[in-house]
Amino acid sequence: MDTLSYKTVSANKETADKKWFVVDAEGQPLGRLASKVAKVIRGKHKPNFTPHADCGDNVIVINAEKVAFSGTKLVDKEYIRYTGYPGGQRSLTAEEMLKKHPERLVEKAVKGMLPKNKLGRQLFTNLKVYVGTEHNQEAQKPEVLNLDTFK
Repeated sequence: MDTLSYKTVSANKETADKKWFVVDAEGQPLGRLASKVAKVIRGKHKPNFTPHADCGDNVIVINAEKVAFSGTKLVDKEYIRYTGYPGGQRSLTAEEMLKKHPERLVEKAVKGMLPKNKLGRQLFTNLKVYVGTEHNQEAQKPEVLNLDTFK
């Protein structure tokens, strides 16, 4: 019997070639932006994707306040949270959230597209969202990621 001359290589946190990308959210629909960013953070665009390891890249999202909504989502979409006290259910529309905390809008959308486990919580730390064009990660030399050409 001839055995296989190759083995499947499984990437792990140490062998992953992690890069930094900067994404401009200006004019991008929120859901499409979030799904593409989640794909990059998870590492699904890489040939050495491993489902149980953090082999994705780090993503910086700028201009979070200029994200687009289609249809009437800006006034109809609600974000509901619960304080923990009786009668403590609070809700904000997407429009109110965009005015108060636009970075949380993008963070919630991306976080909802990551796995709901320890790995997903760890992957979420690879996302940085900023209001405006300035960010604090110049030292990492991030590459510009064009979401219009990214699949």
